[in-house]
Amino acid sequence: MRLSRRYSAFLLFLLPTFCYAAAQADTIQIKNHLTTITKTPKPRNYQNVDQLNQTANYLISVFSQYTPSVSVQEYTVDGQVYKNVIASFGMEHTKRIIVGAHYDVCGNQEGADDNATGVVGLLELARLLKGQQLNHRIDLVAYTLEEPPYFRTEHMGSYVHAKSLAETKADVFGMVSLEMIGYFKEEKKSQTYPVGILSWFYGNRGNYITLVNKFGAGAFAKSFSREFKASNQIKTKKFTGPPALPGIDFSDHLNYWQFGYSALMLTDTSFYRNKNYHEPTDTLETLDLPKMALVLDGVYQALRQL
Repeated sequence: MRLSRRYSAFLLFLLPTFCYAAAQADTIQIKNHLTTITKTPKPRNYQNVDQLNQTANYLISVFSQYTPSVSVQEYTVDGQVYKNVIASFGMEHTKRIIVGAHYDVCGNQEGADDNATGVVGLLELARLLKGQQLNHRIDLVAYTLEEPPYFRTEHMGSYVHAKSLAETKADVFGMVSLEMIGYFKEEKKSQTYPVGILSWFYGNRGNYITLVNKFGAGAFAKSFSREFKASNQIKTKKFTGPPALPGIDFSDHLNYWQFGYSALMLTDTSFYRNKNYHEPTDTLETLDLPKMALVLDGVYQALRQL
């Protein structure tokens, strides 16, 4: 059947949209990765270094399926060696974007939302980024030692990484932290805030993902937030406030702020919504994997557009 010239042009116009749809995050892959990372003999906390190393080895094996540029950044704390795992894409570019998430947990728990969702997000982004033409170098970085007792210390994996970028004068466009991206609720009053009046503006249902920025966050944070929202993948709200507001700097992006980089956090708002936070009940079964996949679709499309 012959197609009219106008109809053919219309199909060509739609083709890029179809290509994006074909590259959506895969909930089966996500579930498999989450199962491997959370259902382990021991919790992946700072005291179980062998378990942390097993997790790091798993990350290395998965990343290596999608890029030959996988490296390990080792550092020593109290006589123990800990590891950041880095997968790089678009190595032909100088200016880079960091997408980071921590793989350790607080205490004796699976840490499914906090923060297996973030690090599995890195694994799925690696699959989506494989072979793509990019405008920047993208480093996917899985950190260790984000949780207490090392939070807000120079032993955090993200501090070690951010410091290394500053010391080598790397050309960094900015950083986004994936911190708890898998817990969603439609029920009323399922969402709380550090200041009660915020519910008037943001609602009391925990059914959205949040772009958390500080005042004066910089060009990258603004650009990423704009492109993520423009992807229109999932209900999204942007929150901008002072760093002193409780929760706004509760993840790895805080260390990039310390070194002057533009950075933000993508989150389901952590303990303001998920009452399983730092509890044994933070399990895979509590997560909304389809919505988590939509979050990752948004991240992927934003990275492609920047």
